[in-house]
Amino acid sequence: MNEIVYLNGAFVDKSEAKISANDRGFIFADGVYEVVKYYNGKAFRYDDHLVRLRRSLAELDIKYDSIENIALIFEALLERNNLNDKHAGLYLQISRGEHKRVHHFPDNIEPTVYAFAYHMPSFTDNLENGIKIITHDDIRWQRCDIKSVSLLPNTMMYNKAVNEGAGECILIRDGYVTEATHSSVLGVKNGTVITRPLSNLILPGITRKVILEICAENGIPFEERAFSETELFELDELIIAGTGSEVTSAVSVNEIPVGNGKPGEITRFIQQKFFELV
Repeated sequence: MNEIVYLNGAFVDKSEAKISANDRGFIFADGVYEVVKYYNGKAFRYDDHLVRLRRSLAELDIKYDSIENIALIFEALLERNNLNDKHAGLYLQISRGEHKRVHHFPDNIEPTVYAFAYHMPSFTDNLENGIKIITHDDIRWQRCDIKSVSLLPNTMMYNKAVNEGAGECILIRDGYVTEATHSSVLGVKNGTVITRPLSNLILPGITRKVILEICAENGIPFEERAFSETELFELDELIIAGTGSEVTSAVSVNEIPVGNGKPGEITRFIQQKFFELV
């Protein structure tokens, strides 16, 4: 079956989707994106993703006036690609649009809007057994709170993890954990969940938000504070969280076991509550 995608108001075969070589998303990575997961045709935390998308667009001053139509676009993509009864990811990218190459933000151009749907099953083995991870200096820019398409540093560091047989790479800035290349990071120490507070240095993760809600609703103490690289190696449990990762235990860091080297009790409880919400 041919894959149907959405581009600038039309649903077309992926092979027919064409974007200008002068698109600023191509020239400058001048754009934002979101990925929403649909479980058997139903979006998980769609409104939270929309809030984050609006904020990213506003921070880059990209004018897009049809956000209210995104849900309809996503639903049509699921239907046209026979994904209504599966776990699916819906990817949306909005760039500033096509214009001759200038370094300032040009006025009065139409954004380029591209979306596609794909099968996105849960990584059941990772969820059950956990993953090993590595660390790396956080070499990204200072506006990690914007969900920008400029992901080259993230992909470089994640590629290093893959080459070393790891499932993620945790980023360290000035001696403190920020996040991972495409996931939020939450630690557990003495029964308390710890995660870095929101700032320009991390993305406001949707799954991170859900986990803190689960903690609040179930009496699990949590702290939003930065924790150091030293503390990272002293944690009892370590959680990697994201739309694709869901709630995954990290069982080793740089080949050093986290806790007893197995998914911990609090992680298992949060996993259970997360999938009850799903």
